[in-house]
Amino acid sequence: MSFTILHNPRCSKSRKTLNLLQNNGIDPEIRLYLIDPLSSLELKEILDKLNINIRELIRKGEEIYKTLNLNDQSLNSEQLLNIISENPILIERPIVISGDKAIIGRPPENVLGII
Repeated sequence: MSFTILHNPRCSKSRKTLNLLQNNGIDPEIRLYLIDPLSSLELKEILDKLNINIRELIRKGEEIYKTLNLNDQSLNSEQLLNIISENPILIERPIVISGDKAIIGRPPENVLGII
């Protein structure tokens, strides 16, 4: 089974999640999503695999969240997907994907559920 981690090496949770995968014998494909942003379609597919709504994927503590007024409930899913695609710092991290499942590694031990 193949694994991909949406990884930000500057994030301690992301580093811990990657280490946890590697310590369990998994050598995941590492996607540095801040350098190689996800398209709106890729984000939608990940949301389906996570089985969450778009607002659960957004990091609300980021300054850009406030700047773009993303708390505005009139923004629809398509608009939010486009905004996140253009501003990948907004993605909750890390995300581990395997097959038709994905999980957010917060806390990192969450990924044990996908192994």
